[in-house]
Amino acid sequence: MKITTQGDCLVLIDQRSCEIDSYEIDVLGNRNENFRIANTQFTSVFDRILEELLSEDIERFQCVLEKALEPQKEYLTDTERQLYRRGKKLRPMMLMLSARMIHGESELPEKVILAAVSLEMLHVASLIHDDIIDRALMRRGLKSVNATRGSNTALLVGNLQFLQGIRSFLDAIDTNSEMGLVKQVLDTAFRICCGEIDELNTNPYWELKKLKEHYYEVIERKTAIMFGLACETGVALAQGHSSDARRAGYYGRRVGRAFQIMDDLFDNLLPTNIAGKIQGTDLAQKRFSLPIIYAMEELGNDHLVSKIARGVISPSSEQLIEGVEAIKLSDGFSRAYADARYQALDALEFLAPFPDNQYRKALSEIALSTVDRSF
Repeated sequence: MKITTQGDCLVLIDQRSCEIDSYEIDVLGNRNENFRIANTQFTSVFDRILEELLSEDIERFQCVLEKALEPQKEYLTDTERQLYRRGKKLRPMMLMLSARMIHGESELPEKVILAAVSLEMLHVASLIHDDIIDRALMRRGLKSVNATRGSNTALLVGNLQFLQGIRSFLDAIDTNSEMGLVKQVLDTAFRICCGEIDELNTNPYWELKKLKEHYYEVIERKTAIMFGLACETGVALAQGHSSDARRAGYYGRRVGRAFQIMDDLFDNLLPTNIAGKIQGTDLAQKRFSLPIIYAMEELGNDHLVSKIARGVISPSSEQLIEGVEAIKLSDGFSRAYADARYQALDALEFLAPFPDNQYRKALSEIALSTVDRSF
């Protein structure tokens, strides 16, 4: 298999025995070409890691993913397959890099690839469920599963991904010492569900301080914990020490926090055709993201942003646009960015004790690339 480009897509061309002909790792057209990491395009860090460090691992990942999806073949439509084909595959990438940081350059054990596939399936399950809860009509630039198949079917399809993800992870376990990882995966799935419920149970009239604390509790459970699991699992399956596995998990969770804060910033920043979802969804859904909380703190209770977020008014399209612009122009926007950057820099501290190899450096680059973008 080789990595090449096809139009605007980064594509893996299979030269072995996989049943599909190409696998779309990401869609460049869904990215804002004006965003840069340092002096390079936003795409370059992930593309370079895939091509230079993980090309064979991603090839194996794709083949194992296709096999894992095979039992569901008659229940999946092109909508679900496109959902798997799009995206940066960041969690599997971080899992495999964490494993290689310990394992080195020789071929990774099959169980590492199986675990990476499992986490991707759990992630896709969470995306499908998120879209049902949010009544979102778009995901990664395409119609969401619930938009094309209805909420009832989408719920069952999401459950299928979750269960098959757990089954795949069980296949990755081959020693008694690794059985604890199964419980950790189940605990993670449990906490993700708790985070979803916690977010739904947010009281819009809480004090802003409590809203901020609640926000961090939610993103820890909904997002950060999966990043942490990816990194911790990678080190553990590569036979790393348990203390190193925990340290890698701490790194991953901080990257996950930074990633979610940045995602919440982009919700207000990116137009729909670039973000792959409707701009200003968080404000429209009355979701108290960090930039919204900070904007409310600055603008006051009588401002349009606060009234929309707390459900005092049902905004028109024009009012929603005005509210999003106010968030973007507030100091709260830069404060949220500063918080994201703090988390990314803090993540680097947990990588310091690991071997100074190209895989550790790649994980450092991922942490920084999460936040090193100009607006």
